[in-house]
Amino acid sequence: MNKRVLGAVVTVLALTLVGCSGKASEDKGDATDKSGLKTGQGVTDSTITLGSLTDMTGVYASLGKSVTQAQQLWVKETNAAGGICDRKIELTVRDHGYDPQKAVAAYTELAPEVLGFTQFIGSPFVAAVEQRIDGQDKGIVLPQAWSASLLGSPYIRVIGATYDVETINLVDYLLTEKRIAEGDKIGQVYFEGDYGENALAGAKYAAEQAGLTLVEQKIKPTDNDMTAQVAALKQAGVKAIIISAGPRQAASLVGVAAATGFNVPVVGNNSAYAPQLLATQAGPALLKDYYIAASTLPIGDAGPGPSKLAKAYAAQYPKDGLDNGVIAGYNAASVFGEALKKACESKDLTREGVDKALLTITDFGSDFGISHDFSDPKAPSTKQSVIMKPDAKAPGGLKVVRPATIAPAAESYTVK
Repeated sequence: MNKRVLGAVVTVLALTLVGCSGKASEDKGDATDKSGLKTGQGVTDSTITLGSLTDMTGVYASLGKSVTQAQQLWVKETNAAGGICDRKIELTVRDHGYDPQKAVAAYTELAPEVLGFTQFIGSPFVAAVEQRIDGQDKGIVLPQAWSASLLGSPYIRVIGATYDVETINLVDYLLTEKRIAEGDKIGQVYFEGDYGENALAGAKYAAEQAGLTLVEQKIKPTDNDMTAQVAALKQAGVKAIIISAGPRQAASLVGVAAATGFNVPVVGNNSAYAPQLLATQAGPALLKDYYIAASTLPIGDAGPGPSKLAKAYAAQYPKDGLDNGVIAGYNAASVFGEALKKACESKDLTREGVDKALLTITDFGSDFGISHDFSDPKAPSTKQSVIMKPDAKAPGGLKVVRPATIAPAAESYTVK
């Protein structure tokens, strides 16, 4: 995390915790009903309340909206099927707009009231409250963030390959397709902070293993014009570019490169694409030579998981388009749901009971292309990545160009 964001988050965290310490530390206590079922925070005789900390107005607004609506769809479907453990699911949503003050304040508000969180967008914000999650709250948080810095907590569980592993898989794709070779230079444009710098760690490892030279360009989340970065990478003579930033930065980078005749492949982490980009001036360039990695099939895939979800989401939200945030959000809610079901079977719907239940899930999500294992908090749930390419004809704007694969360099890489 960069010093500017870290300072802001830490300051707000301190003030917020002081102001709300009475509410946050209030011990509501666990209880046991007549059937022997233990319950705790966020659980009543009729409801299970979960929290959602999202971004629907900031840098990741399009992703946040899709993730949240997909989770609301899961809640509706789950309740229609009778709920879980004879209880209806309730989802309390807060939009933090990718603002550190709002993010930390929203967590502080909801933490005492919910069993856990089906999403928390923004690895810097999750990291800012990690000590409290691990030490005081002990409730599951499933972040929509893939920084390796979040690994190790028994409660903050990353769903999918971390950014460093994902980047290694992207570089491997370029090597396998013979778009780059030993001795070449590759560029990386990346956000300062956890996301970009974790992706950078993977790129450095991949470059070292393959005999490549990495040319770095660090940017801020508020930087939307990539003209200077493209010019610097073009002058350096890179043969390919990695973009570890947001959709706006990706569109600018690819569009500027095409406009200046800089025709090299560009690959991006899972957060660096939104299908809405295809309607911008950068659309033709994105369709030509841009690639994205993720730990799931795209929403437009013909497989049973994506096709069923796409149909249900379109029926629920007919005015909204499809993107991979739909799968990411739905899968996260479904993981939490599986943990709740197992906890119910064990007669323990406390936070501790749900935490233990999550550790028993070792084969989740295969309908969406990759099986996830949550038994080891120190490891991502998978090291596999699906490589996709923008496709204007595909629902969600992506098609698979390489199925789920772990690069040899990713196999040998130790996630730190």
